[in-house]
Amino acid sequence: MRRVAIKWDQVTIDADGHIAGHDAGATLVRRLVRLTHNPIVIGPATRRCDGFDEMPLAFLDTDACVVINMDVLDSTKIWRVLRENGSHPAVMNFQWGPTTNYDEQVPQLIEALSFALFPTFANSERTASAVREVVRRWTVADVAEKARVGWANLGFRVEHVLPRAATERPIVLYPAIYLSERKRPRLFVEVVEKVHRKVPIRVAMRLHESHLVSELGMALSGKDWFWVGPLTATRVSYWEALASTTAFLATATEESYGLEYVEALAAGVIGVLPDTTWARALVPEGYPFLWKDAAQAEAMLLRAVSDPDGCRAELDAIAGGDFAGWIANKHNDDDFEQAMLARLQEWF
Repeated sequence: MRRVAIKWDQVTIDADGHIAGHDAGATLVRRLVRLTHNPIVIGPATRRCDGFDEMPLAFLDTDACVVINMDVLDSTKIWRVLRENGSHPAVMNFQWGPTTNYDEQVPQLIEALSFALFPTFANSERTASAVREVVRRWTVADVAEKARVGWANLGFRVEHVLPRAATERPIVLYPAIYLSERKRPRLFVEVVEKVHRKVPIRVAMRLHESHLVSELGMALSGKDWFWVGPLTATRVSYWEALASTTAFLATATEESYGLEYVEALAAGVIGVLPDTTWARALVPEGYPFLWKDAAQAEAMLLRAVSDPDGCRAELDAIAGGDFAGWIANKHNDDDFEQAMLARLQEWF
């Protein structure tokens, strides 16, 4: 198989040659780096880093490399650069977010063309279906029929899960790092405020730095029962925080997968989720904490913080006796990595 090069323009490689940051993109780059021997991360410099080489795109050996591109709008541009330096450019899209981010027609068409021209690996079956629909909608039938799409649930490293830790007050997590409209943070606040009037909870919001200083972020940080702060510094501290979290309330309208929800569920956090297709894809059939309106969300969250042990026992019962084990089995990152490697070998 060709040597793998990963391209994500927002990646930061620190002076010691490590991938910096703990947001989803940086975490995924670290996972892709572990995928194969001697990988490359596309960047401005040429140097040996911790387990990979940093290299500009124009310096790649076209006929010996395959580029995994995390921004599908760039794939045709990447192909053109590679074509200047070799005969057989190899580009694979990695679709790790929703396909519906673009309001204007031009990026929609570019996205569809990219999916049609280059093999695409998606982070879930739901995302793969959306990719196929975009291609069918915006390209001709002959092109759409030839599109190559693979997928696997993104998953998480099961061994990261830590034992549960007791807290003085129930802790409710805002399960996102952005306060964007799609996440419906104001609905989250509306519900937790009602629950707080009945049970003295604490809310934890770990936000991307750009949203920490937003108007809403600053306003929420003024509430004495809210903790609003930056992302955890390490993966260990991230899992330690989940181990002491009681419940989370998801309010997003759309998710391509939902890794943060999955990790929290595996850690024993009781997830109160909207009754949507994307949420049902994460949990076993019969999952009892799927809300249809704000009143249901409030009632479910109130129960989760009032009787967490009873809620976990109910979750175990619908999952054959071990809910956390069911989540770990369905969302194991080994399955994702093996599936992506198989597709790389098949396509290139």
